[in-house]
Amino acid sequence: MEILNKYDIPCGPILSMKELAYEPALRASGTVVEVDHPSRGKYLTVGNPIKLSDSPTEVTRSPLLGEHTDEVLTQLGFSAQAIASLRAQGAV
Repeated sequence: MEILNKYDIPCGPILSMKELAYEPALRASGTVVEVDHPSRGKYLTVGNPIKLSDSPTEVTRSPLLGEHTDEVLTQLGFSAQAIASLRAQGAV
């Protein structure tokens, strides 16, 4: 960096993944966020890169496999009995 700075060439240090994870500025800005997952526990992930003062967002975990199946099938018009039948047949 000394050589590049001498010629006014923009440069900076490259941080390791561990350094990025614990960089206070990245945590404070929401660039790196901690998320709690029911089977995986707490983990770090990338926050929402778009920051709008009137529209804050929250980064949440991804759903578990099949976590919303009943809800989606119900929205599609399947009854509880039909969903149970699909489960019994191994279709879902």
